[in-house]
Amino acid sequence: MTEKKLRVAVLFGGRSGEHDVSLMSARSVLAALDPEKYEVTQVGITLDGEWLNGENTIAAFEKKNFRKLNHVILSPDPSEQGLYAVRNKQHTTTLELIATPDIFFPVLHGPFGEDGALQGLLEMADVAYVGAGVAGSSVGMDKGIFKDVMRANNIPIVDSLLVLRGDIENDMEGVLEQIEKMGAYPFFAKPANLGSSVGISKCNSRSDLSEGLMEAARYDRRIVIEKGVGNVREVEVSVLGNEDPQTSVCGEVLPSREFYSYESKYVDGTSGLIIPSQLPNEVTEKIREYAVRAYKAIDCAGMARADFFVESDTHKIYLNELNTLPGFTSISMYPKLWQASGLSYPQLVDRLIELALQRKAQRDRTEHRRTA
Repeated sequence: MTEKKLRVAVLFGGRSGEHDVSLMSARSVLAALDPEKYEVTQVGITLDGEWLNGENTIAAFEKKNFRKLNHVILSPDPSEQGLYAVRNKQHTTTLELIATPDIFFPVLHGPFGEDGALQGLLEMADVAYVGAGVAGSSVGMDKGIFKDVMRANNIPIVDSLLVLRGDIENDMEGVLEQIEKMGAYPFFAKPANLGSSVGISKCNSRSDLSEGLMEAARYDRRIVIEKGVGNVREVEVSVLGNEDPQTSVCGEVLPSREFYSYESKYVDGTSGLIIPSQLPNEVTEKIREYAVRAYKAIDCAGMARADFFVESDTHKIYLNELNTLPGFTSISMYPKLWQASGLSYPQLVDRLIELALQRKAQRDRTEHRRTA
């Protein structure tokens, strides 16, 4: 008898400025799923939030040609688990069950995919899914809240300030003055809830800062401003696991531009990567320790990539962020670091699925009804 294949639904696209990055990541994940082990259903989510499925959904999304795809929905009702196609015939709408996945594999970066919103839906549906839960996803995504949690756990971060879109629109001068009290330029203006360097600006002057704040405010109502740290090295480490997370070797990014921009990450691929990093062992071990502590502090699960700044002369370490759904493209740091640590891309995907099933088994042990 042959072993039953595990049914996996891969979700990609999404209502986010990182939509195109998601497609690149999903293409790699889909290629890594062994057809001998997995029965795969592809679900693409458009920029308008439509869930679509059909023959070779990923290719249709890459071409932005959705004509042959069908609308699908995921029922949040645990007694009606599955993906349903929406059929419209003769002025009547019906739902047709098309797949009952054993596990969902979100490959969605940014809002509505990485911020806890999708995870909440998957929790309501009572299904297994890859990655962090609602709390870990939302805290990891919001740079403002994340930094507060790191401060509470004595994990070093760069000086930062949170401002609201309304503050910028109503009192730009006051916001600029408040930021400049942190010290000298440069500053970095970032949307609190976005990744892949979308909407981030390096600001070397007041005019730069004004423009950078407006740019970040396009993508979020909460904007984080960070004090620039001079002469630093950008170091990343991959984390994998649930309650007992493990870390990869550290890698160093050599940006081809002023900072590790969207273009250098995903468009031209010009940034250099040094794997493993050439830092002293005691520095890399401290980085890995901080990564695990941060991972546990936000109750992360499955995976995360921890990004650090290390001062070149003093080797002082600052945690920048924890990315709970890091890029999975062919040039992404997260899988490259695990490959350098002895875990191939397909093995990494298999392990993430195993961790998701383990996490679901833990959730199933939790009682939700009061018993006498």
